[in-house]
Amino acid sequence: MKLNRAVMLRRALPLFVWVSGLLILWEAASWWLLHVARTPLAQSKLPYVHEVAATLWMYSGTLFREGGATFGNAGAGFLIGAFAGVLLAVLMSLSRTIEQLAFPYAVASQMIPILGLAPIIYGIVRDEQVSRIIISGYITFFPVALNMLRGLRSVDPSALELMHSYAARPWTVYWKLRLPASLPALFSGLKIAAPLAVTGAILVELMGAQRGIGVIMLRNLYYGPSHAYMFWSTVLVGALLGIASYGLMSLLERLAAPWQPEFRSQGGER
Repeated sequence: MKLNRAVMLRRALPLFVWVSGLLILWEAASWWLLHVARTPLAQSKLPYVHEVAATLWMYSGTLFREGGATFGNAGAGFLIGAFAGVLLAVLMSLSRTIEQLAFPYAVASQMIPILGLAPIIYGIVRDEQVSRIIISGYITFFPVALNMLRGLRSVDPSALELMHSYAARPWTVYWKLRLPASLPALFSGLKIAAPLAVTGAILVELMGAQRGIGVIMLRNLYYGPSHAYMFWSTVLVGALLGIASYGLMSLLERLAAPWQPEFRSQGGER
């Protein structure tokens, strides 16, 4: 227990120093813009941290509620996209024909800019919640499929030959060997996709949704300098949602694949 506390303290201290330094630098730069450089609309460009923090506290209930709506829809799309990505990766690993047929289309789908696709989906579906789920799933799908396929093919050939020498069935090979070996690569894809799914959900909300952190962000941007602190608060909440989604995937990775080298110093083992 004492060792774990020492490890946590050693990890938390640099983060605390880094965040504190960043906040002090931000506050100083905001003061310089306002009182020394006398920049027009200085508080819109870089507001005081303490004012943003006060706004966050004052409207915490609204921000939490709308952020929850964004996070929930992003999470639903993320789960659907992740499942589709994993399924396609398994199918492509089983058959070169499926890979040759499906992979070019999967790559081509990522060539479509999200900024252009989001209003198209919203215009077709005409439902803000479904649109957010579709866009979040679309963003999640490709990085998960690509990383999962790479993980499934990263199996040690000697281990694969050993399984074949015991006449193991294909499903057994996947369950006992390929799927565990693919977990690190899978979580790499999930950690990339999770914050992007949140960004995709916010992007759809900017198209004219009724609920979500993107809606408040757009309204306060419209009102201009008088709502600068609230606008920055929504930006910070959006960033925190992305960080939370990444942290959640990191925690799940720690629980599902504790044998990875970066976890061994924390007691992880296979």
